[in-house]
Amino acid sequence: MKVEDIMKEEVIVMQENEQVGHARNLMLKHGLSRILVVDSEGKPIGIITEKDLSRKLRGNGPEWKRRPIDKILIGRVMSENLITTNPNEDVKNIVELMLKNEISSIPVVDNEGLAGIVTKTDLLNFYNTKYQDRWKVSDLMSKDVITVNENHSIAHVIDVMEENGISKVVVIRDNEPVGIITPENISFAHVEDPEIGVSMEKIYFIRNSNGKDKKNFRMISMLTAGDIMKKDLIIIKQNEDATKAADIMLNENINGLSVVENNEIVGIITKTDLIRGIQ
Repeated sequence: MKVEDIMKEEVIVMQENEQVGHARNLMLKHGLSRILVVDSEGKPIGIITEKDLSRKLRGNGPEWKRRPIDKILIGRVMSENLITTNPNEDVKNIVELMLKNEISSIPVVDNEGLAGIVTKTDLLNFYNTKYQDRWKVSDLMSKDVITVNENHSIAHVIDVMEENGISKVVVIRDNEPVGIITPENISFAHVEDPEIGVSMEKIYFIRNSNGKDKKNFRMISMLTAGDIMKKDLIIIKQNEDATKAADIMLNENINGLSVVENNEIVGIITKTDLIRGIQ
């Protein structure tokens, strides 16, 4: 099957001179995890994802610490050097490209310019229709599950994601899974203080009792993993057909499922795990 058979032709785009706040609003409005950035001629030149937003909303870099997101140009934070494909490429080659480069979408370009985009969700639909009874959940799931406690700070959650190169963590309470956190939970929980331009859900400043020495501030985390996690955790058993996992992800619009046996988490299966089964 060719890319043109599974790609989306309608693509939400924005210009590199528009603001990060606009990208966030577009993601919320259209239920997207990425926005393609184009130049004045409509040629794709970059992309911004939920992961980009969650990293930047930590306040890394002086610009992010002093400016709200509606004042920062998308061109300053987007990922460049796009990998593109053409409508006639084989779908299996797209899977290899995504896995090799650890990306979730590839713009499709023809002689006339931007023709569409293919995402992991598109590949998941392809898997769901073509790979019935091929794999069990246990065949494709990741067994090394990274977890955090519900009382861990958001900063700790982000550190765990970055240190382990993952896009989701399971939240536990008394060793039982109670929720899951993705970059969407972090990015879209963001609230800006209009005066100081930092993320108020992460950082709160308390002045020393004398109110004079500005250096004697201390920072405390206002929200925890339990505050922002998706609580209605959807689970699956490891002996289920993997297409059932794909079907749940598509219907629930989620990127992964916890694999649970006897109330204990034994693995996690994601879109990435499933598309590895496309052979």
